[in-house]
Amino acid sequence: MERFDKAADEPPSYPAGTARALLGSDLVTPRTRAVLAARLDLAPKAAPQVLDEAAFATLRAMCGLLIPQPGRENPVDLAGAIDDRLARGDGNGWRYAAMPPDDEAYRLGLRGVDECARALFGAAFVALDAISQEAVLHAVQRGDAEGESWRRVPSSLFFEELMAELVESYYSHPEAMDEIGYAGFADAHGWQDIGLDRLAPHEPREADGTPLP
Repeated sequence: MERFDKAADEPPSYPAGTARALLGSDLVTPRTRAVLAARLDLAPKAAPQVLDEAAFATLRAMCGLLIPQPGRENPVDLAGAIDDRLARGDGNGWRYAAMPPDDEAYRLGLRGVDECARALFGAAFVALDAISQEAVLHAVQRGDAEGESWRRVPSSLFFEELMAELVESYYSHPEAMDEIGYAGFADAHGWQDIGLDRLAPHEPREADGTPLP
């Protein structure tokens, strides 16, 4: 779990609102538009359906640390997205043999994070400062976290599965697509300009360019 040094490696930036502009055009099929528009309109989840309140609070704190969104007025609700998926019973069709089903893995893993926090610092994960929280997550990632729950779920695999889901959930949201200049959801007419250094007219350029024709 490495910190991103923004000053040393500044990522390209793209004009804000590109994804929203594309969603309102005929470049996007109605079904894709409906799915992405629903993500834009989704309010933060007030209460979990599957996780208990303590586990949900731990997950929210972890999401804020692993994928921080300090400059966003309405952060993407990653914890809510995970709880929603667990409530639907959706999955990707496979899991590590050492891992239990997803709902049990999250319950155990989140409890284990709290157990590790208490073992290392004598307090719940949500009560720790960011530096202490990072130390807990490093232990989970390395596979040497303390806690009874880790006897039933490998902490390193839990961390791997969590990070994969967080990244997938984050970058499937139009607000995050704006950050990376992604326009692949414009699926109505196919893609003809495929190749190195070639962009379709509606693909976003970096901030000093033009986002749409």
